[in-house]
Amino acid sequence: MHSKKAIIIGSGVAGLAVAIRLSVQGYTVTVYEKNAEPGGKLSIYKKDGYSFDTGPSLFTDPDELKDLFDFAGEDIEAYISYRQLASSCKYFFVNGKTFNTWIDKEKLAQESAEKIGEPAQNILQYLQKSAQLYENIGTVFLNNSLQKKSTWKKKAFIKAFTSVRPGLLFSTLNQYHESAFTTGEAIQVFNRFATYNGSNPYMCPSMLSIIPHVELNKGAFYPKGGMISITDALYKLAIKKGVQFVFSAPVQRIICVNNNAKGIVLNNKNIFSHIVISNVDTWFTYKNLLLDNRKAQHIEKKEKSSSAIVFLWGIKKQFPQMHLHNIFFSGDYKAEFKTIFQLKSVYKDPTIYVNITSKMEDAHAPHGKENWFVMINVPADSGQDWTKMAAFLKQQVLKKLRGMLKEDIEPLIETEKIIMPPEIAANTSAKNGALYGISSNTKRNAFLRHPNFSKEINGLYFCGGTVHPGGGIPLCLKSAKIVGEMVKSEN
Repeated sequence: MHSKKAIIIGSGVAGLAVAIRLSVQGYTVTVYEKNAEPGGKLSIYKKDGYSFDTGPSLFTDPDELKDLFDFAGEDIEAYISYRQLASSCKYFFVNGKTFNTWIDKEKLAQESAEKIGEPAQNILQYLQKSAQLYENIGTVFLNNSLQKKSTWKKKAFIKAFTSVRPGLLFSTLNQYHESAFTTGEAIQVFNRFATYNGSNPYMCPSMLSIIPHVELNKGAFYPKGGMISITDALYKLAIKKGVQFVFSAPVQRIICVNNNAKGIVLNNKNIFSHIVISNVDTWFTYKNLLLDNRKAQHIEKKEKSSSAIVFLWGIKKQFPQMHLHNIFFSGDYKAEFKTIFQLKSVYKDPTIYVNITSKMEDAHAPHGKENWFVMINVPADSGQDWTKMAAFLKQQVLKKLRGMLKEDIEPLIETEKIIMPPEIAANTSAKNGALYGISSNTKRNAFLRHPNFSKEINGLYFCGGTVHPGGGIPLCLKSAKIVGEMVKSEN
C-alpha cells in the first residue's frame, strides 16, 4: 500500500513545519518553492563581510519549535541551539529617556519606575493580566481552527469564549493602555506590540494585549547563527524525515476536480496528490493558483497590514549603548499610524527598529564593526513612488539617529542594501508587500483570519502568516500544527 501524497506550495516556516508533520504522519511529501532556497521571509543576505537576517528578527516561544521536534522524535539540540536574552529590547524616546524591557520582573519593575516614572505595580499588573488572558483565552483561540464546528463544542473553547470581557473587543489597544499606565512612555512601549502583526494600536482591539505576554513573560531568545538557523534546522529535519524539495519551481495552478484538490500544475505538467497545502499568501493562492477572482477580490478589499522599508547597513563602528533589539520612537505615535494607515504614506518622524546580531556573534560583522538591520513600518504598496519615499525616509532616519545617538551615522555606512514593499511582494508573493496579509484593525479581521482549510475545495489547506492564527514564527508553527491535526482527522 503506497502512502498518500501531499504537495506543499511554499517553504516558509509554516510550509517546512507542516511538511515535517505530514511526513511523520505517513504521507509522501513534496514541497515546491519558487525561490532557490527554503525559508520564505526568513532568509539571509551577505555582503562585504557582513551578514544580515532579512526577515523576522525576534525569536519568542521556542516551545513551539521544540514541540515540532518532539513530534518528529528528534532532539532539537542536535539541530539548533538558542539562549534567552536578559532584555528583549532597548527603547529610546525623543525626550532622551531610555527603557530596557528586562525579562527579570523585579528588574523590569525597577527600570520602569526609575527610567520612565511608570509605577512598578502598573507594569507588573499589566503583565499578570496579559498572562491570564493568554492562558484563559489565547491558547484556545490560537491552537484551534475557529471555523470548525467541532472547536466551538469544546468545553475549553466555550469557557474561553464566555470569559471574553466586552471591553477587550470594543475598546482599542491604546485605550486599554491609557487606562493601565500613567506615562506616555509606557503607553508607547506597549502600543508598539500592535505592529507585531502589522496593525494600528489606535484601531485594533485591546484583546491584542495578549501579545506582550509571549515576549515579556515567556522571554525573548537568540538562536545561535541568527534567525536563518531556524530555517536551516527545519529544512534539515524535513530532509531527515524524507520530505522532497523542488526549488526554483513556481507553481502555476492548483488542480481542482469536482471541488476536490487533486494536485498542481508545474511547467505545464500535472502533478497529482491526495491533498494540497498552500503556504503562500491567501490572495495569491486564490488569484493565481485557483483563478478565483471573486475570493481574491474579497481579500483585496480588506485593509492590508503594514509593510516595511529595510536598510541593511554595514556600520564601521560599534555602539555600546545599543543592544540586539533597539527601538527609536517617533515623537508623535498617533500621527505616525495615521500617516501609514490612512494617508498611505511615510511619516516624517518615523519609529526606527534596529537589529544588530553582531552584538551576539562577532562573525556577523568585520572586527570592530556592526551589522544594522534598520526597519521602518510603512503602508502596503498601492503604487507609491517607493524610490522617492525610501530616499526621504533614509534622510529622516539618519537625522533622527544623529539626534538620539549624538553621532553622525551616514559617514559610517560602508555597505547598504534597501528592501522596499514591491521587492517584498515579488520575493514572497505577499500581496502589496503587506507583511501579515490583512491588518487586525477591526474585530473581524483580528479574530477571523482566513481558515486553515478551504470551505469549498476538499483536500485544500492553508498555513502561514496570512491565515489563522497569524504572522510571526510561533503562530506560523501553530498554523502548521492545526493543519497537521486537521489532515489526520479528515483523511
